[in-house]
Amino acid sequence: MAKEKIGGQKAARRKQRKKKGGITARRKKEFTYRGFTMEELLEMPFDEMVTLLPSRARRTLARGMNDEQRTAFEVLKSGNREITRTHRRDVPIIPQFVGKKVAVHNGKEFFEFEIKPEMIGHFTGEFAMTRHEVKHSGPGVGATRGSKFLPLK
Repeated sequence: MAKEKIGGQKAARRKQRKKKGGITARRKKEFTYRGFTMEELLEMPFDEMVTLLPSRARRTLARGMNDEQRTAFEVLKSGNREITRTHRRDVPIIPQFVGKKVAVHNGKEFFEFEIKPEMIGHFTGEFAMTRHEVKHSGPGVGATRGSKFLPLK
């Protein structure tokens, strides 16, 4: 009973300290990309924004894209579709794509995801995994006679 009383007093003191400090709730940290907020990135000229991207994406945009890449890039940039389906995995993500839904082909099916600010500078294919972990079960049809009789764990 004495322990409950002490715990109650500690909790009361803790609440008073919190009230004094003015701590109410944690603030959500604002997203920045290389020191720029999303609003600043969207207002920035395209050439200046490209200089902030990593070298691989910067080089893709500087050298010019092929026709298929360019059409996928323009469709994503226009954003008039609800979900953009594409086979192009090598399209760099820029700030204008944030909030758009994309379905990228992974070799078997289209993997759908929404572009978030943290994805800027990456490629669309990085978010549609082409390989998956193989989990083998016990030996099946066609196994050798000796391997059929493995002890079960």
